[in-house]
Amino acid sequence: MTNVIDAFPQKTKVRTAIFPVAGLGTRFLPATKSTPKELLPVLDKPLIQFAIDEAREAGIERMVFVSHPSKDAIERYVREDADLERTLRDKGKDAVADMLHDNALCDGEIEVRFVMQDEPLGLGHAINCAKDDVLPGPVAVILPDDLILGEPGCIAEMIGSYDARKAGHMVATMEVDEDAVSSYGILSKTGRDGDLILADGMVEKPAPEDAPSRQAVVGRYVLDGSIFEDLSNLSRGAGGEYQLTDAISAGAAKVGMCGFCFSGTRYDCGSKTGMLSATIAYAGSRPEFRAVLADLTARPLAAE
Repeated sequence: MTNVIDAFPQKTKVRTAIFPVAGLGTRFLPATKSTPKELLPVLDKPLIQFAIDEAREAGIERMVFVSHPSKDAIERYVREDADLERTLRDKGKDAVADMLHDNALCDGEIEVRFVMQDEPLGLGHAINCAKDDVLPGPVAVILPDDLILGEPGCIAEMIGSYDARKAGHMVATMEVDEDAVSSYGILSKTGRDGDLILADGMVEKPAPEDAPSRQAVVGRYVLDGSIFEDLSNLSRGAGGEYQLTDAISAGAAKVGMCGFCFSGTRYDCGSKTGMLSATIAYAGSRPEFRAVLADLTARPLAAE
């Protein structure tokens, strides 16, 4: 995949991307009893592959996957499988072997690290599990559950616009309806600078009447390296977990923070409705499936 990050005015090199993939995927049981939710396909492409491709496009040098010991299938998927590729080529299936090779993170291309989060103690705890494995400088965080379709990819857009002199912490944001703010971290806005929404903090899942804005934080971040110090000093927050939102807000006074209005379309693939919507949208972008979708939309809905 072509690295598009050079198309943006690069100010600070972001070399590491962290992928929190330790969650158990309870909303997709029984499918996730044996298959990690990150390997569930959107049509024919696993969620984790979209996230990897997005990071690869952005020029990330090291990918750190924060996983759980029960989810070793993710590492098997991510890494190259030379034996499988060889078997496919021996059977004349070169195109499939090439596709697997292109998707995999091969030795010498990008550095890959796996670290374990043994307890479900929140997103902040998951990110802090990666602190000893990141390269110097700011880090990107990609939540595979939040699929953002668009070109260029969301994290490439964010890195291209990232300027630590303006804000050390950048979060992807989108405007949501008032009745949805209690499902998100919500930005406390102070101003706007183009695609950047300047802010002095965030509020985790506020009641609608207490929400400082309707700018909801979704699963992409570019964070100053000081985030790990703030995470290490963090107390448990909402739900008894270590909230990344709290650590970002704690650091906002020191390094600044902003929201980023991305150009793609976001799908909450942690929910069944979001996964279905993403699958339909992705299928619609593929010419070979358009006739199937047209046929389905032409049929009357079955009576309950």
